Amino acid sequence: MHITRYTDYSLRVLIYLAVQKSRLVTIQEIANQYDISRNHLMKVVHQLNRHGYIETVRGKKGGMRLNMEPPDVNIGVLVRETEQDLKMVECFAPKTACRIAPVCGLKPMFAEALQAFLDVLDNYTLADVIQDHHRPQLLRLLHVA
Repeated sequence: MHITRYTDYSLRVLIYLAVQKSRLVTIQEIANQYDISRNHLMKVVHQLNRHGYIETVRGKKGGMRLNMEPPDVNIGVLVRETEQDLKMVECFAPKTACRIAPVCGLKPMFAEALQAFLDVLDNYTLADVIQDHHRPQLLRLLHVA
């Protein structure tokens, strides 16, 4: 299982905002801190805002901040919302070119593995990711005063 860069960036944005508390942060600031594309982040931020994870403030002194408390941000739900395609193998698709799909035992195994992966993520929240005792180190690593 491999999550996309989109989901990775979504998690990074939420982590960055969570350690900032309620300070407004710009997309450019996050792009600079993680050394990632501002254009990619704009798409990520738009979707995170649409799903209610973040709040955006327009204007000269605008930016964004977390719109939910970290314990309310479930990692499994976030992954489901940001991943376009959780199909691990071709036979998960409604139409497959695989000749043995009707009798192959791999499909249910991969389906079970995917469900186990998501079930584990469902047990964690953003609060688990940033853990208060790690906050000082996160701030230091992200060069945040």
